Amino acid sequence: MPENSEDFPWIFVNNVDNALSNLKNCEAYIVAGMQSVTNTALDLVATQTDTGDDYNMENLMSEYVEMDRNLNQYITAVETTLNQVKDKNYLNLTPNLKALVEEKLVALKSSNTEEDLKKDDRLVQFRKQLRDVKKQCGLPVDPTDDDSEEQIDEDMFVTQSQTNFTCPITQLEMKKPVKNKVCGHTYEEEAIRRIIESKHKRKKKACCPKVGCSHTDVKLTDLVQDVVLRRAIENHRRTADSRNKQSH
Repeated sequence: MPENSEDFPWIFVNNVDNALSNLKNCEAYIVAGMQSVTNTALDLVATQTDTGDDYNMENLMSEYVEMDRNLNQYITAVETTLNQVKDKNYLNLTPNLKALVEEKLVALKSSNTEEDLKKDDRLVQFRKQLRDVKKQCGLPVDPTDDDSEEQIDEDMFVTQSQTNFTCPITQLEMKKPVKNKVCGHTYEEEAIRRIIESKHKRKKKACCPKVGCSHTDVKLTDLVQDVVLRRAIENHRRTADSRNKQSH
């Protein structure tokens, strides 16, 4: 390893490592922003406040989703670059870190599409929540949303008999299931949040509580509302209640 720091930017690399750690904290602000947009939009609908801002609120949510995607891709590009320059094959080189990061970022962004944003789970859930509240309040619903509603029902019907409704943490039937985007497992939202927040307070990583899962760094940003599973559970509960009433 070169002793002259000018021959290899180790000090700079360490500074980037520290900055990267701080950058990851920005994800929490994005998540908070999404929740704020959702709460505001739902409040406007529930109070039947005629602001005409449904579309604007959806645009704002879409911007948060895109911001989150860009942030995660940038973090990935930086982490990949740091791992690369720390490799022994680069010890005798003077790499241009900025150029390497930009190269990897361009490659990651090359597959980005507007269609992917529109299909993002968080944006889909946002639109569904608005639609559900409008129906509850007797407000008109965009008829173009019916196809997506029917698709959710169809998916629910196909998967319902194969789905486990029990949370691996509480061992109880879930009420607000969330899915882990990384490993695909589902948990009761409050239960998994408590685990993650408790671990992070102690500067530790949270492992997926599903037995046999190898995912060892679960983050709050990995969690998305599992709309299909929630509807399946609600339908299952209604069916069970109906059978109980009939038996009595």
